[in-house]
Amino acid sequence: MTTDSSLRSGPGTTGRRSSSRDGGDGGGGRAHGHLPGREHLPARPPAAAASAVPVLDVVVPVYNEEKDLHPCVVRLHGHLARTFPYPFRITVADNASTDSTPAVAAALAAELPGVRYVRLEEKGRGRALRTVWSASDAPVLAYMDVDLSTDLNALLPLVAPLISGHSDLAIGSRLARSSRVVRGTKREFISRAYNLILRSSLAAGFSDAQCGFKAIRREVAERLLPMVEDSGWFFDTELLVLAERAGLRIHEVPVDWIDDPDSTVHIVRTATEDLKGVWRVGRALAVGALPLDRLARPFGDDPRDRALTGVERGLARQLIGFCAVGVLSTLFYLALYSLFRLGVGPQVANGSALLVSAVANTAANRRLTFGVRGRSGAVRHQAQGLVVFAIGLALTSGSLAALGAASGSPSHGTELAVLITANLAATVLRFLLLRAWVFPARACSEPDSEPDSEPDSEDVR
Repeated sequence: MTTDSSLRSGPGTTGRRSSSRDGGDGGGGRAHGHLPGREHLPARPPAAAASAVPVLDVVVPVYNEEKDLHPCVVRLHGHLARTFPYPFRITVADNASTDSTPAVAAALAAELPGVRYVRLEEKGRGRALRTVWSASDAPVLAYMDVDLSTDLNALLPLVAPLISGHSDLAIGSRLARSSRVVRGTKREFISRAYNLILRSSLAAGFSDAQCGFKAIRREVAERLLPMVEDSGWFFDTELLVLAERAGLRIHEVPVDWIDDPDSTVHIVRTATEDLKGVWRVGRALAVGALPLDRLARPFGDDPRDRALTGVERGLARQLIGFCAVGVLSTLFYLALYSLFRLGVGPQVANGSALLVSAVANTAANRRLTFGVRGRSGAVRHQAQGLVVFAIGLALTSGSLAALGAASGSPSHGTELAVLITANLAATVLRFLLLRAWVFPARACSEPDSEPDSEPDSEDVR
């Protein structure tokens, strides 16, 4: 039972593991350091539950919820006491409520063991979650909406993959095929439209960004929270997008969900802020402004980090990416050649088209095929790519010269056929040069001697 406005965790604070988990640096170096291998969290005997550090800290962010807060917390506490096999805590995070919510929350903290109350003087769901999660000593952190629209039977399946060490984050999904959802047509349309926007603009792979039912491992939150800028409703989406782009594992749980007709969420204002957030995050990802490469190999137990004799690491994925980029680059090159050929000779048209497509090809392969993020080294990579371009230019120009010498005035179709053949030969050499010289896989072949050191941003992940 804890009433806490200073965000100290109360009982069990000293039980938080630090040196081995956090790399021993005790400061900002933890924000982007390597995460440790996932471990199954050990169960504690029921007798020790009252004084033990909680395994799960469930945050309930509220703003002027004097009516729903008491029945929500009583019901949630009863459910956890009956079904959850680990010590738990419920934290009521009050976002500057102006009604009697603070008094209700304080009474709950005094009445129920394992319930605490935190008061924040500023509004914002994201701000509440960031503040409480950052100060919590529980290894698994979760949150749910105060209306309890989500069936609580999904809570244990939500956090179980995090407790077992299988996953890094977990989310409830109202859009999964097996979910059972009761809500109005308007909210259903807005939810599906928003997730469609995320998939099309940010390439999101998760199905439901805004369901108020999520969980995260604490050591993952420690690394991701400093990267999340939003303090409102877009907080969830931004956290999930960054986690997914960093290669973290997100577990989805189908939920049974009943819409709250008395919800105080302002749909239009929330949708507007969400779209602004999508634009901001999309722009940051496009220009490489986020240091996600430092989390590309987040856990020490990643099987992709294990040395296997006779196996070229990442070769298959790089070949697929290179082929996809190559097909698009070839089509782009041929279109440019045909366009330039309308006004200049074949050699000038070929050189101009190849130069423009080579710059685009190097940029695409840098990001998509070899996984290099950020701006560092981009100029050097383009310079090396131009050397590779010169080799391709020599092959294709030589082929055109040989064709002209052999047939005098070849048709446009013959020119294209010769260029395609020459490009196929140049493609093999281009891939080998890009992989071995322009984007060498140093980070994949040389394990870090110091797991908490920050890797070179130019390394291939």
